[in-house]
Amino acid sequence: MIVSASYKTDIPAFYGRWFLNRLEAGHCRMVNPYGGQTYRIGLTRAEVDGFVFWTKNLGPFLPALEEVSGRGFPFVVQYSITGLPGALERSVPDAERAVEHMARLRDRWGPRAAVWRYDPIVTAPIVEADATPPSWHRETFARLAGRMRGLTDEAVVSFLQPYRKTARNLDAAGVPWRDPDPEEKRALLADLAGIAAEHGMALTLCTQPELAGVPGTAPARCVDAQRLSDVAGRAVAAKEKGNRPGCLCAESRDIGDYDTCPHGCVYCYAVANRATAQRRFAAHDPAGEFLFTRERAG
Repeated sequence: MIVSASYKTDIPAFYGRWFLNRLEAGHCRMVNPYGGQTYRIGLTRAEVDGFVFWTKNLGPFLPALEEVSGRGFPFVVQYSITGLPGALERSVPDAERAVEHMARLRDRWGPRAAVWRYDPIVTAPIVEADATPPSWHRETFARLAGRMRGLTDEAVVSFLQPYRKTARNLDAAGVPWRDPDPEEKRALLADLAGIAAEHGMALTLCTQPELAGVPGTAPARCVDAQRLSDVAGRAVAAKEKGNRPGCLCAESRDIGDYDTCPHGCVYCYAVANRATAQRRFAAHDPAGEFLFTRERAG
């Protein structure tokens, strides 16, 4: 079994001590956010083939990766580094510091252990100084790709999905935004693919099949059994079982919870209410079996 930690929240940035405690205990517990059923998820070496960590700030978790590796678990880090203005990403580290984290990953575990996520692509005329039109993304992606050369072989991109809570959060924050038309998206993807190739990276597109076929791009496999196999130096077998139509991820179990990440990114699909996320983070018990206790967190 591959364990995802987590596309629902930023465990490396905020819940690293909890994760290590659960690794020591050999299990964690989670609640299905849709049906309310409670599950026990084993975290022993015999039960886990590898981990996929998702984060916008790997710094606090770098020491924990040594323990994960020392226990014999292979892992891949999906690291979101966008350089977006503070009006969109309120508390993530600056891009230069995040690139330094990527360099440490490469130096210690090799370039297959890390994937750069330039995700999401948000086109927002916030104010003139902070606007993010397609030209801004071309320039920013090129700058970051230059810094990322040799640190990874893949850059994952996706355009902001106008989920209901995403749109509501952007509107509540007073951030004007727009969803570019498909041809505008395709033109930008083609340019980003060329930039990525110049810097030794493949450009992959996360679960947006309507944009498939742009030269130089391929569908992403964010939970990638082959990449984990390469890191592990042995075969990691897992069937394809995506989370939604067009998703090519390998089957995994996610151990996060929605509405628990206090980063405050206003476009986030995993947080419907930032105050709830902050309250749950404050109520978090690093020694608990669950990421947060619902009776206390509300």
